[in-house]
Amino acid sequence: MAVEAKPKVFGYMPADTPPWGAMLSLGFQQVLTMFPATVLVAILTKFDVGVTLAASGLGTIIALLVATRRIPMYYGSSFSYIAVVMAAMKMYDPTCFNAKDTVYCAAGVQIVQVGIMGTAVFEILIGLLIMRVGKAALDQVLPPVITGSVAIVIGIALAGAALGMAGAHWGVALITLLVTVAFSVYLQGKGLLGMLPILLGAIVGYLVAIPFGLVDFARVDAAAWIQVPRFTLPAFGDPRAWASITGIALIAIATIPESTAHLYQMSLYIDQLAKELGKVPLEIKKLIGLNLVADGSDDLVVGFLGGCAGTNYGENNSLMAITRNYSVPVLMTAGVIAILLGFIGKLAALVNTIPVAVTGGLAIYLFGVIGMQGIALIQSEKVNLFDPRQLAVGAIILITGIGGNLALPNGYFPFQIPALFPDGIPAIVFSAICGIVLNLLFLILPPARFGVLERENINT
Repeated sequence: MAVEAKPKVFGYMPADTPPWGAMLSLGFQQVLTMFPATVLVAILTKFDVGVTLAASGLGTIIALLVATRRIPMYYGSSFSYIAVVMAAMKMYDPTCFNAKDTVYCAAGVQIVQVGIMGTAVFEILIGLLIMRVGKAALDQVLPPVITGSVAIVIGIALAGAALGMAGAHWGVALITLLVTVAFSVYLQGKGLLGMLPILLGAIVGYLVAIPFGLVDFARVDAAAWIQVPRFTLPAFGDPRAWASITGIALIAIATIPESTAHLYQMSLYIDQLAKELGKVPLEIKKLIGLNLVADGSDDLVVGFLGGCAGTNYGENNSLMAITRNYSVPVLMTAGVIAILLGFIGKLAALVNTIPVAVTGGLAIYLFGVIGMQGIALIQSEKVNLFDPRQLAVGAIILITGIGGNLALPNGYFPFQIPALFPDGIPAIVFSAICGIVLNLLFLILPPARFGVLERENINT
């Protein structure tokens, strides 16, 4: 009786090294997947595109090495930091940042770099703390109602900026928005194309903008094919730079849960492949602390060089799940490719010709998604929104964060703190501080001490 042959299982575990041809093609796919969002953050915040690409590649390689090549992640620019970075740029380099014809503001970037490196230190310390005491202790101080609400604030507080950019040409912006949404919905599961709705939407918007005279190719013609990106050192000597540390670093409150969720997701995929290959599951989900130390290491690199604050990319994780390729050598190859792309001057110049209206259309969607992800986090963690404590923490974060950013001058609360916040406290940061302090108060003085019964969570 013939024995039916089992189908061959194909895929690469983190320690596997594919043949060179496969490694180059798979690495290029990773770069293509991270490219649209990574360069869009640089455009919105007026960072150098070449530096951002090169720093993304080097930061990824360093993070993989710090994680002892056990956690396959690619690091690109984080949208979560856009609001506070834009606020800092408007505050400390307003002439450059507010000028419509500028694409790079060196003085503002150097101040923000200090804040990004502060974020790196914060992430590393949190990672080391988790490795020491466990994640449950951290969840007491930063429960989902805080992290989710802060994520909502980060997205919705950027609504004014998104609409302001879209207002440069509403027709182009709305077409860009609609096609990007269509690509993200109808290309799901369509291989690599399904991973690139932002890139495809940007291309369509770009082509639509050309007949309206919104694209100027003069900058591309003037750029050299090969040029050194405009790397800058952090402005440690500028007293204003130290004020950016607290403001920017606190945004990690929202990115830490995101990074941890990505780790859990990757762990499930990798262990399933290991099972099918007859190998021992790696269970990288247990490496939460090490993962955050790797995140911080990436931000140390990008902060030092002048790139945008980073995070591990869910888009690249999804690509790895689809291709069943979790090879760390492939991700390192992608890092090298990104570094090389950073030195192509005409590529950076071409990216900088993307019209403001096109980025506005993309931003309406992307910023809204950030806010919705905060809601998703609160839902997935089954936060008891019938509990007055949870309601109070979330409500105060939302109103002070969103309302403060949209209604107060420059989005700053008028509470000046020497050295830390000499010009006032950014609304998003103020909202996070309020949420953390209020939650700590409830931990110190729990309602049960006063005979109050905890309300049942009907979400469980």
